[in-house]
Amino acid sequence: MPRMTQPTTQRVSTRRVNPLTGPTPPRTLEQDLAVARVLAQAMDSQFQIAGIKFGVDSLIGLVPVAGDIVSFAVGTYPIYLARKHGLGKVVVGRMLMNLGADFLVGVVPIVGDALDVFVKANLKNYKLLEDAAAKRR
Repeated sequence: MPRMTQPTTQRVSTRRVNPLTGPTPPRTLEQDLAVARVLAQAMDSQFQIAGIKFGVDSLIGLVPVAGDIVSFAVGTYPIYLARKHGLGKVVVGRMLMNLGADFLVGVVPIVGDALDVFVKANLKNYKLLEDAAAKRR
């Protein structure tokens, strides 16, 4: 009678792998902050008309409900970074409140879209992330 063996389990790597150069090391806090800065500026202050800065968040928010959900999803990236680098629960909580306020304002038709230009949750969250990282250094 053949002997039954347990199947072997292999760990699946979560590291990014470039097929030409091999695996890349995880990004440092400084590199993650640079990505978060670019994302926050694109979402909240990429464009300017008549002295009023606005970003992709305001444009995506014009699509009812779905646009606000997409903006919320993109806005969770700095929160992920704060958790990844262990910057504290208070920072994460404040970031969630900023993002939640932005979402609730954006859900209101027409008025919410206008107010969304002035509620810059992504820039606020980047500032919180940057301040927490500076305290950690």
